Amino acid sequence: MFIDKVRIHVRGGDGGAGCMSFRREAHVPKGGPDGGDGGHGGNVIIKADGSLSSLVEYRFKHHFKAQRGTHGKGSRMHGATGDDLILRVPVGTVIHEYSEDSGEVGELIADLTHDGESVVVAEGGMGGRGNTHFVTSTRRAPAFAELGEPAKEGWIELEMKLMADAALVGMPSAGKSSLIAKMSAARPKIADYPFTTLVPNLGVATSGDLSFVVADIPGLIEGAHEGRGLGHEFLRHIERTALIVQVVDMTGDYEGRDPLEDYEIIKRELALYADELAQRPRIVVANKTDVAGTEEVVKALQECVLADSIEAAGGDEFAPSPIDPKLYEISALTGKGVEGLKAALATKVHELREAARRQEELAQDFDQVWELHRSERDKRFEVVEEEEGVFRVVGPQVERMVVQTDWDNEEAITFLQHRLKRLGVDDALARAGALDGDEIRILGYAFDYESPEGRVDVYQELDL
Repeated sequence: MFIDKVRIHVRGGDGGAGCMSFRREAHVPKGGPDGGDGGHGGNVIIKADGSLSSLVEYRFKHHFKAQRGTHGKGSRMHGATGDDLILRVPVGTVIHEYSEDSGEVGELIADLTHDGESVVVAEGGMGGRGNTHFVTSTRRAPAFAELGEPAKEGWIELEMKLMADAALVGMPSAGKSSLIAKMSAARPKIADYPFTTLVPNLGVATSGDLSFVVADIPGLIEGAHEGRGLGHEFLRHIERTALIVQVVDMTGDYEGRDPLEDYEIIKRELALYADELAQRPRIVVANKTDVAGTEEVVKALQECVLADSIEAAGGDEFAPSPIDPKLYEISALTGKGVEGLKAALATKVHELREAARRQEELAQDFDQVWELHRSERDKRFEVVEEEEGVFRVVGPQVERMVVQTDWDNEEAITFLQHRLKRLGVDDALARAGALDGDEIRILGYAFDYESPEGRVDVYQELDL
């Protein structure tokens, strides 16, 4: 089954809690703190696997969670780190953040275009620190430790786009499936009625020492860019192909269509779907030229292709153009002209690969870029006045600090107060207009606000 878009919920493993412990042995009267750290939770990792061809594994199972870290123990024994959960996807999978509530696709996380490429989509929580970490010159015996950090979680969208070098596009029954079968070992369903092909097919074609991957994209119709037929489902597979091969049926098929009009429709649909597809390298193929009476229309199509090539080059017929000025006349049925077409495609694909490789060397790593964005977002917080005299502090890092605090331990609460102050929460509350005695809320906890120079004390836990 061909599944090319799924949405799944991922959650890393929670971090283990740090241990509050003191060394207690004979002849060691002042052993001091020896609590071990909690283990870090495992990450959820998406990894591209060249052996996969669809996202069918995620059709029915939508929730995935990595292993949590174990708690620390005394004698400085640290908890074990949770195992990472690796989810394998086909090469060519694009990963976006996704909002289940609004149904909107968010920021790009990664575009996995190489076998073995991976990205962390849900980080495991950090293990809580044991009480050995909180020893200072004035606090010799800290009687508290951190709880484990909750893991990151959220919905993501996985969208597979075929990783083909060349994509065969055209109207239904233009002969695309017959052509890919003639050029490669692919064996798509071939029949004499429209929409025989309902899912894209891939084949590997070879010409001399060069080889390339060609995709047979199901037939497009007028209005495909607006989603008519299955336009959006098919057009997106063309987005990452280096070369577009537009196949035109020179007989007009049994419907008696005008080949020149078919050529214009497909050209227009590509441009309307995405502007850059209009400038994508393109080769035009006249198929079924073995049928008698197609000579005149072939000549007319050649003139159209030449005119479009010159226009795409800015009006200079001698300048490089993304559209090949040559019309390739073939018959996918008899094999006429197919070898020459394969040679042209192989050469063009080789040139485009080399150009793409040079660009990739200058590109930044998606994983690092997204991690940077995520880190910046985590540090941000905002103060919202919910009602007169009541303020709420919202932000991932602030909320994690609160969650990691043991609220039954006064020392742990005091330590949290210092952390919030260093983060700038006190100053932000003052700028927001908080006055002495106002209520400050973070998650399900409430605090009395005193002053930026003073301190905040927990006075109750809210039942929210």
